[in-house]
Amino acid sequence: MTTPVPALPAKIHPLVRAFLDTPDAAHDGLARFGSPAHLLFPQVFSDNLARLRSVLDRHAVRYRICYAHKVNRSRAFLRTAERAGIAVDVASAQELAAAASAGFAPDRIEVTGPKGERLLRELIEARVTINVDNLWELQRLAEFDGDHTEVPVLLRISGFPASAMSRFGIALAEADRALTLAATHRSRITLRGFAFHLDSGEPGERVRAVQECLGLVERAYGHGLTPTVLDIGGGFRQVFTADADRFDGYVAALRAALLGRGEPMTWGHNTFGYQVDDTGVHGTPVFHKYANTVPATRMLDDLLTAPLDAHGGRTVAQVAGENLLELWLEPGKSLVDHAGITVARVEFVKQAADGSMLVNLDLSRDTVTPADQEVMVDPLILPGPARRETNGAGPVGVYFAGRLCLERDMITNHKAWLPHRPQAGDLVVFPNTAAYHQDLSAAAASMHPLPPKLAVTRHGGEFRICPDTDYEPALVMP
Repeated sequence: MTTPVPALPAKIHPLVRAFLDTPDAAHDGLARFGSPAHLLFPQVFSDNLARLRSVLDRHAVRYRICYAHKVNRSRAFLRTAERAGIAVDVASAQELAAAASAGFAPDRIEVTGPKGERLLRELIEARVTINVDNLWELQRLAEFDGDHTEVPVLLRISGFPASAMSRFGIALAEADRALTLAATHRSRITLRGFAFHLDSGEPGERVRAVQECLGLVERAYGHGLTPTVLDIGGGFRQVFTADADRFDGYVAALRAALLGRGEPMTWGHNTFGYQVDDTGVHGTPVFHKYANTVPATRMLDDLLTAPLDAHGGRTVAQVAGENLLELWLEPGKSLVDHAGITVARVEFVKQAADGSMLVNLDLSRDTVTPADQEVMVDPLILPGPARRETNGAGPVGVYFAGRLCLERDMITNHKAWLPHRPQAGDLVVFPNTAAYHQDLSAAAASMHPLPPKLAVTRHGGEFRICPDTDYEPALVMP
């Protein structure tokens, strides 16, 4: 019996799978609009939103979902969010303009992140809710000359016990100064509530942050303020892998290969953040998030049902309801989870000096991989229209290489096993790239244009593709 090769099968939404299984659908789309391309599926976005709403509705809490626009520049996603009646979280003047253009009214726009004086003035004029990052922002909002427009704000708090240090937010120890400032300028500043955003998926950290913010709500009452919002941020995880056991098996084989056991599995002796010495392989790899198996809906449900020690063991949902608080959340990744893929064309296949097989594509690493992370799911191969048969028997291990004249432009630094050797003209599909992968560090080196974004929708049994900027939810039929 032959031992199966290490594999990282990707979880793929049924709608996306149906599109990929439709003969020539991807090839025809790239023939029309060019390769490479980012393909977005607004109907998957809507499906993700419905799942999050069902969790919140089940617990009978008042809530507001704010789509974190920074996760993807797509207008199709923005229009889908606006049509669904949710709010939007923006983090720049450009994102604010995009949200307004997509139809969001000021009372459905929240602005997060650090802000300079120019942006603060624009936000006052726009009459949107400002998620205040620091005391300087709050002071400037209170002092700006001009009309006496009331400015709705949330105070973003950080520095919670047992949480990692963050460069964002007002330190918990300075919260009373912020409350005093808000109370002093209450004719100008309307305190809507408190917010936090943790760069962690650890449930206990979020529960502790909720408890601290509930305490701040009580302290705000003592200042004569009446907050009604508790913003729990985003950070809800994605699930990339379709098979947790096979993921673990791949990582075990990779660790063994780093120790010189078995077939080499990394390009250029990359260790992916592991420390390798005579005693073994240690540390946390840069790809650790791809091992997650807990969906965003379960994370949210676990938070809402978590008991609060400071409130007699009553749950987060119960305490929020009893105190007439509206829970705000800012999902980005979880709303676009599995709602986007990136497709590129094989230019050629070659053998490196060490015998490794390189599959060169017409895109660069930065187009599909954020920062220094390694995307640990297997790409899919769609044979070219002129080639229906596969060549070669059995799986073949390859590395995917990019189009830039840089040694570092390796799209995968880990070996991927494909069912057969690719050929020029085949398409390579990178699953689940909608969350940050497509925008955060896209390279335009060598004057290569950025890949177009295309919206893909299914109407009955037929798929339709249009430029992302042309998509309108009203045109989607059941």
